[in-house]
Amino acid sequence: MKDYYSKKIIDRFLNPKNLGKIKNPDGIGDTENLRCGDIMKIYIKVSKKKEEYIKEIKFETMGCPVAIASSDIICSLAKGKTLDEARKISFKNIADKLGPLPPQKMHCTNLAERALRMAIKDYEDKKKK
Repeated sequence: MKDYYSKKIIDRFLNPKNLGKIKNPDGIGDTENLRCGDIMKIYIKVSKKKEEYIKEIKFETMGCPVAIASSDIICSLAKGKTLDEARKISFKNIADKLGPLPPQKMHCTNLAERALRMAIKDYEDKKKK
């Protein structure tokens, strides 16, 4: 594993900073990749100063080291951002933060991007009701 993954991937896999579930989340992004079996959930709590922003964000992921590291990184990137800023976080931003990724693992970064966007959409849909 050491030669296959970057130090950042290994660190985020073994010591995730944002792992867990938020009690009564404002939004949940729930997604999976049926091909590889990765399952990802991202929970957000939204607050408002001038604009709505992600006050708290956590994840639960069942998957490979890159899936877990991608989930953890996107949470770090999104925390404190407005919803519009968070929505712009892309799989490329995640990949850049993690360091070199094996090409066959790039789908993990796409999954994390999708889960965050789904959590934001879930929050916005609930707010409309």
